Order: sequence, then structure tokens, then C-alpha cells
Amino acid sequence: MADEFQDPDFVAPRKDRLLREHVHVADRYPAGSVMLRGEFLQQHKQEVLNIARHQEALARAEHPLARIIEIKENEDGTLITTTDPHLARRIGEAVHHACAGELDFHYAEESNVLRVTWKR
Repeated sequence: MADEFQDPDFVAPRKDRLLREHVHVADRYPAGSVMLRGEFLQQHKQEVLNIARHQEALARAEHPLARIIEIKENEDGTLITTTDPHLARRIGEAVHHACAGELDFHYAEESNVLRVTWKR
């Protein structure tokens, strides 16, 4: 008999959430994004991206499908897209905590997407 049937405290993951996160990864449809901007970023890009990757690893330990979809450079800065809005918030807060700067959150309730902007 499987462990989940023997353990009275076992709570199965919600299939709708797992499916939604899988679709975000497969279709590259982000549930969160982090826009990183500023001169500090240009001088310390690798350190800032290491913070983002570390936060992804920590989040994945708790939520295996929470991940960074893509890190993309554009004329505005560096855009990190995520499968989970909580991961986007976590990355933004970690970068802000480590590097200071300005941090802004914009949550679009109708689409369930969090946009985080950090600048220094």
C-alpha cells in the first residue's frame, strides 16, 4: 500500500495547481515577473542573478514546480519570468534585502500575475 494511504496526515498536492504550474513552464506563460534595472545591476549582474537562482532553489525545495522560466536581457534591464507569483515576490524581496534599491509590486488580480520591479 502506498505511503499516502497509510499516513493519516498526508495531504495530496492540489492537481489544479500542479497542472497550472506545469502549463506555465510548458507554454512559457509567466505567473510572475521580476524586472531588474539600474547601474548597480550592470556592475553586479552575476551576484544579483545568483540571488535569484538561490531563491529559486529554496522555493523548489518546498514547491517543485516553482521555477524560473527565463532570464532575458532587453533595453529596459533584465527580466526574470517565473511559474509562480510567490517566487517572483521572493526573488524581488531577496534582491532588495541584499542590495537595497527601490522595490515595487503590481498584482493584476484579473490575470493572477505579479509584476515586481527592482531598481538601483
